[in-house]
Amino acid sequence: MQQGKVKTAEAIVTGRSGDKSIKVGMDYMFRYPKYGKFLKRRIQLLVHDERNEASVGDIVEIAECRPYSKKKSWRLVNILKKAVSEQPQ
Repeated sequence: MQQGKVKTAEAIVTGRSGDKSIKVGMDYMFRYPKYGKFLKRRIQLLVHDERNEASVGDIVEIAECRPYSKKKSWRLVNILKKAVSEQPQ
């Protein structure tokens, strides 16, 4: 039995929601059927972060997986770019 490829995506972390969970936003554009205009939309996903490494503003790679809970069926693969945090001086 051969399994298909795992669906992956890049997203921006928009919030932390509890232990081992992050909220990410993925932007996409679609063409409106009647007029042909392109519209921008954002979808919010809950992602499983096993080691609590991601923080708000990071760009991360996520992969679809088995459901961890009712709304959480994506997992964190790696952090592509860390957010620049301003240190008070």
